[in-house]
Amino acid sequence: MSLKQMLKRLSIFFIFFALFCITNIQNPALAVTPQNLYDKAWKLIQTKYVDETQNQQNWERWRHKYDNVIKDEEDAYVAMATMVDSLGDVYTKFLTPKEYKEESESIQGSLKGIGVQIGVREGKLLIIAPLEDTPGERAGLKSEDEILEIDGKSTKGITVEAAAEKIRGPEGTKVRLLVKRKNEAPKLYTIERANIELKSVSTKAPKIGKVDDNLGYIRLSSFLSKNAAAEFKAALEQLKTKDGIIVDLRSNPGGLLTNSIYIADMLLSSKVIVSTVDRDGYKETQKSLSQVNSIQPVVVLINEGSASASEILAGALKDNKRALIVGKKSFGKGLVQEINKLPDGSALHITIQKYLTPNGTDIHKKGITPDYEVEIKEADVKANKDPQLAKACELLQEQVHKNTNFPQIEIK
Repeated sequence: MSLKQMLKRLSIFFIFFALFCITNIQNPALAVTPQNLYDKAWKLIQTKYVDETQNQQNWERWRHKYDNVIKDEEDAYVAMATMVDSLGDVYTKFLTPKEYKEESESIQGSLKGIGVQIGVREGKLLIIAPLEDTPGERAGLKSEDEILEIDGKSTKGITVEAAAEKIRGPEGTKVRLLVKRKNEAPKLYTIERANIELKSVSTKAPKIGKVDDNLGYIRLSSFLSKNAAAEFKAALEQLKTKDGIIVDLRSNPGGLLTNSIYIADMLLSSKVIVSTVDRDGYKETQKSLSQVNSIQPVVVLINEGSASASEILAGALKDNKRALIVGKKSFGKGLVQEINKLPDGSALHITIQKYLTPNGTDIHKKGITPDYEVEIKEADVKANKDPQLAKACELLQEQVHKNTNFPQIEIK
């Protein structure tokens, strides 16, 4: 074959290839049948899930299990949810397009509801944390409260996604929650939904207890919003003349891994923040990049509702001896999820890694033990006392007195 003929054939090939690509770009639906959607989810879990055994099961059995059953997207959603449930991992989950849209709105910084983070533990629907200054918090809901009923219907066997859909709703409407608090009789709460602006950081004085005038206080309620790190940096700048800083992570359920790394970077200088380990044992270490050499002493407050990204930040500051930790042992979530958007607008959260604190500690289902364990009793709340906050102030004042000329904060 002559060079001229070869070039002619290659030209024809590339023309057909280009036309094929253009056709698929202009008609993406051709590749997104309900069955293909299910198969894509199957492949994602097969290749990314942190446990290569997929919870000690033959993952191949799921691939063609619903070939003759899936007729439309709703069928595919049920099939995908069932498949994902077989992993026995509450953090790996399927989200319908509606659920994924709501989650995206939360990351953007707003949602319509009552402002509580919820989760399922041992079959119980629990409030992980009420967000600050929201209808849920104002109604008196607390971490570890169990939701028994939503609008008169039992929550037994309910998923987090289904519960969230029932609790959220149009602004101005109401939801009724039957709530059981430890050692108390169930109580019915009727709460009006509102548009929740998810501001993650507050420097306002706490509602109970008192912070000494020469100390700064930063309440970080969530790592979910994309604005969390920027808000935290602004708070540090605002409090740069204070002698010490209290970072309150109590009842903070976590959020974006990147936020915890960015915030830790503001407080650490050239130190390990966290390490992640994937299914193949590959370990990736995140280090602080900033050169912060002069910064106030820090005390971090945690409790049973401090989870995930909260534990990454607390663990990084504790292991690097950058802060003292006060409160109660944290929740114990040491897994990292990746959000995988599917072609139809639905999504999969897949656990792809576990994480280790700088000392190599796996805190999953163990939590972070504070340096100073302090409990808040009901009598303290009634007396408007916060012994955890008081201990934080005491420890900071001790450090301040040892460093009377402590330099001001330097943020880079």
